[in-house]
Amino acid sequence: MITSHSNPKVKQVIQWQNKARERRSAGVFLAEGFKMFEEVPRECLQQVYVSEVALERIGRKPEIERKLNDVGYETVAGDVFGKMSDTQAPQGILCVVRQPVYCLEDLLKAESPLLLLLEDLQDPGNLGTIIRTGEAAGVTGVIMSSGTVDLFNPKTIRGTMGSVFRVPFLYVDSLPLTIGALRQRGIHTYAAHLEGEVFYDAFSFREPTAFLVGNEGRGLARETADQAERYLKIPMEGKVESLNAAVAASLLMYEAHRQRSAR
Repeated sequence: MITSHSNPKVKQVIQWQNKARERRSAGVFLAEGFKMFEEVPRECLQQVYVSEVALERIGRKPEIERKLNDVGYETVAGDVFGKMSDTQAPQGILCVVRQPVYCLEDLLKAESPLLLLLEDLQDPGNLGTIIRTGEAAGVTGVIMSSGTVDLFNPKTIRGTMGSVFRVPFLYVDSLPLTIGALRQRGIHTYAAHLEGEVFYDAFSFREPTAFLVGNEGRGLARETADQAERYLKIPMEGKVESLNAAVAASLLMYEAHRQRSAR
């Protein structure tokens, strides 16, 4: 059992919780909680830490117990586990997971790709919600600018509720260049933009489609938005000037889902 706060493994986990650079260097991220443990593909699990209290509860969860015994784990004293955890009320199980790696071709395998392109989103909760909603709406991939918040931020990972293991994603250095490459591949690109003159439900998204959603405060950069084939807008009443990025992305993704489901 790990009982010391100064244990090298404890220190390493704390670094991975707090520093994106450390996560990138090691090629790992952390996932906490019983549901996330169940969601992690076994081949991606590198290490599992379980608190003393959690071990008592696991006996009542046979599927989790079988997986734990299969992959192996280390027991951690309760107070030490609290230091390793990123949550206020830890469930007592923490996984070190290998970061999945995708290329653009992985995101374009579907017969009619449905992509979401995100520019410089900064809120981890927004990104987690978008990844989770994207899976539910049938998105085949998410492409992010290099200035977008780290997908492997612990808050983002919690927000995905396991969808991070099933939705292919990619960070790119130049979103405008990537949009150009997508257009050459026959993918229609639409920018959610306040200057749009046509409501989003007037377009057809049955063909290969990519939606562009910008930063929470600034929206899309002009250089990026101008690469899109069309601007579209979401109707807003009252004095509201813009919508939350995750809400806007969800509306667009589900409109595409509605249209494609009605074929």
